[in-house]
Amino acid sequence: MAILQQGQGLIGIGLILLIAWGVSENRRAMPGWRWIAGALIMQLAIALAFIRVPLVWRAVEAINSGVSAIEQATLAGSSYMFGYLGGAELPFVLKPGVSPPMIIAFQVLPLIIVFSALTALFWHWGVLRWLVNGLSWVLRRTLGVTGVVGLNAGANIFLGVVEAPLIVRSWCATMSRSELFAVMVLSMANISGALLVLYATTLAPILPNAVGHMIVASFLSLPAAILIARMMVPESEGERDSAAAEPEVHYEDTMDAILRGTTEGVQLVLAVIGTIIVIFALVNLADQILANLPRVDGGPITLRRLFGWFFAPFMWAIGVPWREAVPAGALMGTKTILNEYVAYLQFSQVPAGTFTPRTELIVTYALCSVANLASVGLLVTTIGTLAPGRRREAAQLGMKSWLAGNLASGMCGAVIGLVTLAG
Repeated sequence: MAILQQGQGLIGIGLILLIAWGVSENRRAMPGWRWIAGALIMQLAIALAFIRVPLVWRAVEAINSGVSAIEQATLAGSSYMFGYLGGAELPFVLKPGVSPPMIIAFQVLPLIIVFSALTALFWHWGVLRWLVNGLSWVLRRTLGVTGVVGLNAGANIFLGVVEAPLIVRSWCATMSRSELFAVMVLSMANISGALLVLYATTLAPILPNAVGHMIVASFLSLPAAILIARMMVPESEGERDSAAAEPEVHYEDTMDAILRGTTEGVQLVLAVIGTIIVIFALVNLADQILANLPRVDGGPITLRRLFGWFFAPFMWAIGVPWREAVPAGALMGTKTILNEYVAYLQFSQVPAGTFTPRTELIVTYALCSVANLASVGLLVTTIGTLAPGRRREAAQLGMKSWLAGNLASGMCGAVIGLVTLAG
C-alpha cells in the first residue's frame, strides 16, 4: 500500500502533461518526449539532491538560520516603531494560559520591507546578479532555453511577479510569443524572496525547516514552469535566439539600493494588507450567501468546502491520500482562485492530525506560487506597461499563464511526494 501511495504522484504528473498537451497552441511543434523526460528527470534530481542528500540539506538549513537572524533584526525595528504591537514587551500582564498576541501587520509583514531592501542591496553589490546569471547559464545548457528566458528564470528565484519582468524589459517588445509566455509562466509559478520569508514564517509553527522547503520549491518550479510553458505555447522554427542577456536593473549607489528596496517593500506590504482585507471580506460575503442553501452532511455549504470538493481529485492525483484530499483541495482552491498567502494562513490553522507529514510537504509545494486571478491582472499590466504594443497579446496569454503556473506548482507537489517516504 505504501509503495502504491509513494508512486501516486505519477498519476498527477501524467494528468498535468495531458492538460498541457490538450490546451497547446500547436501540438505538432511540441517538444520531443526525450526533452520532456529530461525536464522531469531534472526536477526529480533537484528534489532528491535537496531532500535526500544530508550535505545539501544542511546548507539549506544554514540559510534557514540566516532567515531567523533577519526575523530577529526585523522584530527589533518593528518593536521600536510599533511598541508591543510590533513585538516589544507587553505593558500589561496576560491571563494565565494566554499567549502574547501575534499581529500580522506589525510583526510579520515588516519582513517584506527588510528583505526587499536586502535584495536590492545584494543586487547592487553584484551577489544576486552573479547568482541569477549562474542559474541562467545552467538552464540554457540543460533545458536549452534562450538567454532572455534563462535570465528571467534566474531572477524569479529572488524577485516577484512585477519585478522579474523588469530584468528583461528591453526584450519584452521583441521576444517571441513562446518566450513571452515562458516569462509570464515563470512569474506565475514562483514566489519572490520577500514572500518566501513571509510564507515560511507563517508555516514555521507546523512545518519544520519551512524556509528550506520554500527554497527547494522555488528551484523546482523553474524546470516545471519551462516544461509546461513550452508544451502550451511551443517554439516555432526560426524564432530561437540563444544569446545571453544582461540584467536591466541598476542602482546609483548603496544608499539608493536600500531606499528603493525599502520603498518597494512598503508598497508590497500595503498591497498584501489590502488584498488580505478584501479577500477575507469577499469570502465572508460568499459564505453568507451560500449559508442559505440546504445543509450538506450536517454543515452549511461554504466556499472552502466547495473548493475542497472541486480540487480534491487533483490533490489526490499529485499524491495526497483520499481521506486528506478534501481539506487539501480547499487550500489549493483558495490559493488558485483567491491568494496563496490566505491559503498558507488557513494551512497554518488546520487542526493537528488533519494531514500526515508527507501530505503537508505536498500541499506546501503545491501552494508555492503566485498563480491566482489577481496576479493575472498584475502581470498583464506589467507586460503592457513595458511593451505597450504587446498588451493585447499579454492579455490573451494571461489566463493561460495562470493555468500553467498552477500546473507547474502542482507538478512540484507531485515530485516532492515521489521522493518523500510514505508513512
